[in-house]
Amino acid sequence: MSAPGLRERKKQRMFQTLSDVAVELFLEKGFDAVSVAEVAAAAEVSKPTLFRYFPAKEDLVLHRIADHEDEAARVAREGPAPIEALRRHFLAGLERGDPVTGLNGHPAVLAFHRLLYGTPALVARMHTQLERSEAALAEALGGNLEARLAAGQIIAVQRILALENWRRIAAGERVEDVRGDAVAAAERAFAGLAAGLGERLAVGSSGPVGPSGPSGTAGPSAG
Repeated sequence: MSAPGLRERKKQRMFQTLSDVAVELFLEKGFDAVSVAEVAAAAEVSKPTLFRYFPAKEDLVLHRIADHEDEAARVAREGPAPIEALRRHFLAGLERGDPVTGLNGHPAVLAFHRLLYGTPALVARMHTQLERSEAALAEALGGNLEARLAAGQIIAVQRILALENWRRIAAGERVEDVRGDAVAAAERAFAGLAAGLGERLAVGSSGPVGPSGPSGTAGPSAG
């Protein structure tokens, strides 16, 4: 893949700058207390320019996690066993403290998540983003009804696991004290998905979701 050109790099820098300025203001004053005009003034751009980059105020915040929107679909395409690939990916995220797993105690991460989960408008907009993630994953899994049902369950599992981790850490628990439970919960959740959906859920398959093996169940593999 070729490197992005100068124009694209400048565009991405502007996205990042506007988002960073906005999030800083929202953290300081609250999302509802800051107007789009105030963000534009702080970023030294016009309001119409800001709206060209971010059509909705909420998108200024969600830009920070926008790169995860097609992550599940990309991971599922990496192998013939999508659930196992997603399980490994989530566990690797827990290991490195990826903020998207909720297992991160950095003050800036906790503050961002507090803003995100504590603002109804952002929660509503985040669900729209999750719906797009779900649609992309469903397409990767074949695009039929069974694939859409599977994608809905997978995205819900990842969201709930991450939210539980964040809630515990935000309540004052240490990351290292939560880590073991987080890994065990993820293993159980993905084992449940494998048992219910089957590891024969083929990427791009148009056929039904089948069971995994003669018993129709599958536990998480080692590694």
